[in-house]
Amino acid sequence: MKKAAELFKILSVDKRIEIVELLKKEAMSVNVLADALGITQSAVSQHLRVLKGAGLVNDERQGYWIYYSLNRDALEKCRQRLNRICTCGCLGGQVSMKRIQNSKTR
Repeated sequence: MKKAAELFKILSVDKRIEIVELLKKEAMSVNVLADALGITQSAVSQHLRVLKGAGLVNDERQGYWIYYSLNRDALEKCRQRLNRICTCGCLGGQVSMKRIQNSKTR
C-alpha cells in the first residue's frame, strides 16, 4: 500500500498531471512540453525526472533530442489501483444522480 501512496503523491502535482495529459497524445521533448505548459525547461525536466523515477514516463534519444512518452502499462496499473481504492459507486467519474438524491433526502 505504501507504494500506491507514493505514486499518488507523485501525481498530486498539477503540472505532472498536465505532462501526463500532453504525453497521452504523443511523445514530446522538454522544449515542446515547456512551451505547452508555460514553464521553464528546467521545471519540466525536474517533473520528468520524478515521473521517470516512478516508472510512469519513458525517454528515447533521437539524435540531439530526447523524447518523452508515457509508460502506458504503468499508468494502467495506477488506474487499476485507484479502481480498487474507489468504492463510491461512481461511473465514469460521475456519481449517479440517484445516489445524490438519496443523500439529500436523509
